[in-house]
Amino acid sequence: MDNAQALIAENAAFAELFRDADLSAPVPTCPGWTLGQLMRHVGRGDRWCAQIVAEQSMDAIDPRTVAGGKPPEGRDNKLTWLHEGVQQLLDAVERTGPDTEVWTILGPRPAKWWIRRRLHETAVHRADAALALGAGFYLDPALAADGISEYLERVFVRADAEGPAGGDRPLGDGQSLHLHATDPGLGEAGEWTILGRPDGIAVDHEHGKATTALRGPARDLLLAIVRRGTPAELDIEMFGDPRVWATWLARTPF
Repeated sequence: MDNAQALIAENAAFAELFRDADLSAPVPTCPGWTLGQLMRHVGRGDRWCAQIVAEQSMDAIDPRTVAGGKPPEGRDNKLTWLHEGVQQLLDAVERTGPDTEVWTILGPRPAKWWIRRRLHETAVHRADAALALGAGFYLDPALAADGISEYLERVFVRADAEGPAGGDRPLGDGQSLHLHATDPGLGEAGEWTILGRPDGIAVDHEHGKATTALRGPARDLLLAIVRRGTPAELDIEMFGDPRVWATWLARTPF
């Protein structure tokens, strides 16, 4: 399944959680948000990216100005609105050209970059909705592993941009963090070693000893690294210095 197909599937699973839900219910993993606000955030986010791609914008667009950014009245209409946002993005990428550079949160990237970004954004927010509703949350191990890689790529770019002057780097010189996904068949795609260095961090897909290591299913590692659960709450074993993990969480994006 390619990223476009996976995004459609994630969007459908996300929307289904809202079919009979109380939209005023709080979302504990997104403090201060209700389920209705979470739905609007995802639906408007898809349209925001679609507009950036469609206009081939090289500058950020204010999400509040995005056309159709507010869900309509009526539950069925809201779910249709969620689905339409994803299709707008996919159509925009096809018309613009998947390799055409546009603005992204990491600087200019090919338009197709937004499909992968929205795929993993939707998956994590589906976890938020599922946790709020007490529903189960399954995520294909390969998709979860790619979600970890995509997250680390964004952290890497930010840390690299801050360079040696960045006083809040997630890992100090000589420190390392290793993530090991236990799902069968992932191979190197399920291994991440993150090294602290003078000019930022380095990320490699390799197995090795580290200052701190986390071991568990890719789904659980993803939820841990994006702060949707602690290792103690998830199926994760931690080895080494727990302070390194605590600092990593304190100095990387929510």
